[in-house]
Amino acid sequence: MSIPENLQYTADHEWISLDGDVVTVGITNHAQEELTDIVFVELPEVGRECSEEEGIAVVESVKAASDIYAPLAGDIVEVNTDLEADPGLVNTDPHGKGWMFKMRVKDLSDIDSLMDSTAYTSHIGG
Repeated sequence: MSIPENLQYTADHEWISLDGDVVTVGITNHAQEELTDIVFVELPEVGRECSEEEGIAVVESVKAASDIYAPLAGDIVEVNTDLEADPGLVNTDPHGKGWMFKMRVKDLSDIDSLMDSTAYTSHIGG
């Protein structure tokens, strides 16, 4: 699976998609391949305020549990409740239906610190 060019990436393997001042957040295909079969996703609460790089969600696979970090500071405005019934969406469509949460960003200029697809490809050794 190729790395989508329209997204931004963190060093911790989260991706974001910007729509106004709200970003959609998920984990990259690379991250889900490393974790293997994801069997549970613990999502943050809507309304939660978080700081950049704060552990905000958890994914559990047959191999391990891993924290998901807030890529930017902001407030959680929506979570993907479909993952409660079908956490495997993160495996089958990590950059689409497997999104995890949406957050309203406090400072949009912070997005400039994230990687584009070229930098992320380099980061994972691709």
